[in-house]
Amino acid sequence: MHPSSCDTFVALPPSTERKCIIFGKNSDRPCDEVQEVVYFPARDFDAGENVECTYIEIEQVAHTYAVMLSKPAWLWGAEMGANEHQVCIGNEAVWGRESADGDEALLGMDLVRLGLERADTAEKAVDVITELLKKYGQGGSCMEDQGSFTYHNSFLISDRKEAWLLETSGKHWAAERRQTGYRNISNEYSIKTKIDKEHPELRKYAQDKGWWDGKTQFNFSTVYSFTTTARIEAAGSRYCEGKKLLEKSNGHITAETMMDILRDKDSGINMEGMFMTTGSMVSVIPTDPTLPGVHYFTATPDPERSVFKPFIFVKNINAINLPKETTSPSYGADDPVKKKPRFQSKPDRKHELFVKHELVAAIMESFKDRGKKITENMRRLEKEKMTEMEEILSHGIQEPDLLVNLFPSCVQEEMAVYGKS
Repeated sequence: MHPSSCDTFVALPPSTERKCIIFGKNSDRPCDEVQEVVYFPARDFDAGENVECTYIEIEQVAHTYAVMLSKPAWLWGAEMGANEHQVCIGNEAVWGRESADGDEALLGMDLVRLGLERADTAEKAVDVITELLKKYGQGGSCMEDQGSFTYHNSFLISDRKEAWLLETSGKHWAAERRQTGYRNISNEYSIKTKIDKEHPELRKYAQDKGWWDGKTQFNFSTVYSFTTTARIEAAGSRYCEGKKLLEKSNGHITAETMMDILRDKDSGINMEGMFMTTGSMVSVIPTDPTLPGVHYFTATPDPERSVFKPFIFVKNINAINLPKETTSPSYGADDPVKKKPRFQSKPDRKHELFVKHELVAAIMESFKDRGKKITENMRRLEKEKMTEMEEILSHGIQEPDLLVNLFPSCVQEEMAVYGKS
């Protein structure tokens, strides 16, 4: 089973309506997979400590930054997220000439989380991810299933001033910097001749493999992609549709614009079926460093039937304020993912919000009039929160302590809307 959808977007001034960067991503995964939204505070570590990722342990760094992640509940890494320095990262599955099969190593989703925990700028995130690729490689099944499902990864990374696209093929990679305009990615290589950083052996490796003659202009996507594009044809269509939707609002792109794009089903960006949109994220990052970034997460499938709920990094967020309603049950050492052979069973990973949303989604599907009313109430709540966030984005945070419970309280309000249905 191959994914037929996954898209990440970024818009920078002058494409946006104000001096801010808008980041957005749909995480498209198996339809029975639960996506949780979780917060991890900044931490200090002693020398010699390791961190256990999905499949392997690696060396820990002295300090990790606070992160808010949207992640498949069974693994350590994340599909998308942001850190306290307003770095945002999302990844996509890509395939090319190089085989993606291999030993268990770091998943692309592990690299998303590691980049966020260890980098305070987008460019540093590129360096963190590529150094980890060099040292540990990427590999392992990317689905909670006994059948092996592997891929290479591309990453769209943004901060307060720019965005970077990083595309990988095994340990080889190319990166493109974007400082204005907009960029989107799907499940295909899209870096062409504009390469701002690259693996030192990127071109020699391609030449040795006979993929490039060493004379014509080097085009990364042409050289490293499949000779036949049949497997990624749908990705190419979505990439073009996503680009059109960004162009349509060029100069006036807002958080609401990005949410509308992620909700678009005609383009295939909001996916339904065996692979579907299981979680969505939109971030608004002002270029002014005195203003906070606002990060919206759904924590539920299908953004058309979900509420984008805001989160802001402020001091004093601790265990009391963690979003428990969007955190899945933990099985520790007994988790079937940790035991070998892996994936012999699937435990129940549904968090409280997911359970409530699943029930309401069934009502919306079966009773159109009730569904319309529920959707209206959900949109009303979302609009109220976005209006509140606009004030903060314009004038800054007046009372940080009032925002430590922002995301959990929004989840509670969303569940109250469901209760009334």
